[in-house]
Amino acid sequence: MYAPLVRSTAVVIAVTGALAWAPAATAGTSVPTPSASAATAETPAPDTGSVEITTNDPAGDVLPGAAFLLLDSAGREVARGKTDAQGKLTFSDLTPGIYRLKEQTSGSPRHEAVADQDVIVTPGATTRLMITYPFKTATVLLQVKDDRTGKPLPGATVNIGTGTSTLLTLTTGTQGTASGELPLSRNEMQFWAKEIKAPAGYDLYSPIQTFTATPGAPVNVTVINAKTATGSTPGPSGRPTHKPTSTPSKPDRPSSVTDGATLATSGTGTPEAESSPPAAALPLSHSTPKASAGSLAHTGTDATPWLIGGAGTLITAGGVALALARRSRTDKSTSACKN
Repeated sequence: MYAPLVRSTAVVIAVTGALAWAPAATAGTSVPTPSASAATAETPAPDTGSVEITTNDPAGDVLPGAAFLLLDSAGREVARGKTDAQGKLTFSDLTPGIYRLKEQTSGSPRHEAVADQDVIVTPGATTRLMITYPFKTATVLLQVKDDRTGKPLPGATVNIGTGTSTLLTLTTGTQGTASGELPLSRNEMQFWAKEIKAPAGYDLYSPIQTFTATPGAPVNVTVINAKTATGSTPGPSGRPTHKPTSTPSKPDRPSSVTDGATLATSGTGTPEAESSPPAAALPLSHSTPKASAGSLAHTGTDATPWLIGGAGTLITAGGVALALARRSRTDKSTSACKN
């Protein structure tokens, strides 16, 4: 089969005395060509999105002047800018997709840089980011010295903290120094330093030091130790506890007095009597009080003579009475014989 041959011919049409050319009908079908406006309506442009950035620090203060770059997935720069006085920055009219946000500077000498991060942009929406810049740490330089010579002392341990929290523990090395980093949550903070272990041969430094630290600035802490005194032993608090080197001798006990004589221990361990000192030789505080009338003295040095004298008197009186009784009997017997 062959396709029919189609020829165009011109037909002269007389319309009100005028001549006009009109295309003759053609065989086959024709396809209309869409207009440009119709094509635009059928394929609309995709919606765009935006990114809004807010910067602050741990204390809650806004951070103006922070600079950022926005890169597309191929690493090409799409936008750049800095946060305003309210700490805000907006990137608009962004094609949906994944972007890389890169910080250039924090705009503050007291704040650390932040890490890069990915940002997802969605059609017709704003992606909001809150970026918190940490404060730079404060560098602590610890020195421990001898109080007289200024010689650096190794082996000292010092705790550093704030409030009731210990944040850092430093031990001095051979140069008598140590260093560390203190995290800060404000522009200015108060800290304390306390020695918990003294160098060998030195007393513990008991006072607690306080100091102020600011972000990114070094601070010096110096501890002065005194040597432990000779013959003393550091106590639990680190202060020396003095102990006597010898035990003092006990005073001699006074000899006991029994019946006017004192007992002394001889070399053989056998007590032997020795005469008591005269009453006049005794100290005033040890003098014997006088006995009241009608009673015997209660001191051993005076009781014995009285007892001996009384017994002798009684014996003599008894002998005299016996002799008189015998004599009386003799006299009566003689007189009876004479009668």
